[in-house]
Amino acid sequence: MTKKPVALVTGASRGIGEAIALTLAEHGYDLVITSQKSQVDLENVARKIENKGARCLWMTSDVASYEDTKKLFDNIADFTDHLDLLINNAAFSYIGLLTDMSEKTWHRLLNINLTGLFHTSKFAIPMMVARKKGVILNISSIWGDMGASCEVAYSASKGGVNSFTKALAKELAPSNIRVNAVACGVIDTQMNAWLSAADKDTLISDIGLGRMGTPQDVANTVLFLASDHSEYITGQIITVDGGI
Repeated sequence: MTKKPVALVTGASRGIGEAIALTLAEHGYDLVITSQKSQVDLENVARKIENKGARCLWMTSDVASYEDTKKLFDNIADFTDHLDLLINNAAFSYIGLLTDMSEKTWHRLLNINLTGLFHTSKFAIPMMVARKKGVILNISSIWGDMGASCEVAYSASKGGVNSFTKALAKELAPSNIRVNAVACGVIDTQMNAWLSAADKDTLISDIGLGRMGTPQDVANTVLFLASDHSEYITGQIITVDGGI
């Protein structure tokens, strides 16, 4: 009997992470989903996944913590003997002047957005190398390339994600493991809920397709990059921004 593929999605309690997890469940994956603290929301997503006929392991876990991530993968080992897909989606943002940002917040943001990739990848890679098969997808942002005023730390972290992606892709290519990133534009999620209607209209006026992106737009791109249809694509930053 062929084993179902298994995907780990971090930051899966809502928004982009939830859309990715549910889309993968609809396309034959079993899921491992995590979130730092949204236990109720995470459990609700797990129930939705199971209602689609997929197995699901869920647990709260902080990707910024090496010990938390080790414990997560200990639990994954009890859930499955293989991991086909790692989606590094967990992220933290800060809006404000760099001079107003505390050192604690700076380090917290970098630890989640960038160091978290090191933690999850370090534990996922051996599971993939053992089978000479696997895909790692990092959710990035157009600000990692363009930079955004009042989002200096976030932009810097996503620039790091892009470089991490390109370098790791070269490192893992001989093991037939592909690594890519999805650089999101303005996506209509809770992360942008603070924007006023006027702010949103201003942003939309710069988008060629005339609308904000949806979590499903990102999930559809992830599904393609995880599939055999993209088996010759690695080390790439795929932009999903509606034509900014």
